[in-house]
Amino acid sequence: MLVAILAVVVLLVIGGCVCVFWAARGDAPRWARGVARVTLLGSELTRSASRDSRSRQGNGND
Repeated sequence: MLVAILAVVVLLVIGGCVCVFWAARGDAPRWARGVARVTLLGSELTRSASRDSRSRQGNGND
């Protein structure tokens, strides 16, 4: 069951990356631009959460 969930997540990530590439070319339909926007927002949220967790870990080691 866990493998199936992971496979679905990987396929969604790949699909999002394809939509980002397609939208960057400029000839994507509206739905693909929406998927690209959501994908980029998710990646930005992941990066900011990663930065926050790293800064919290570094403050306790002094």
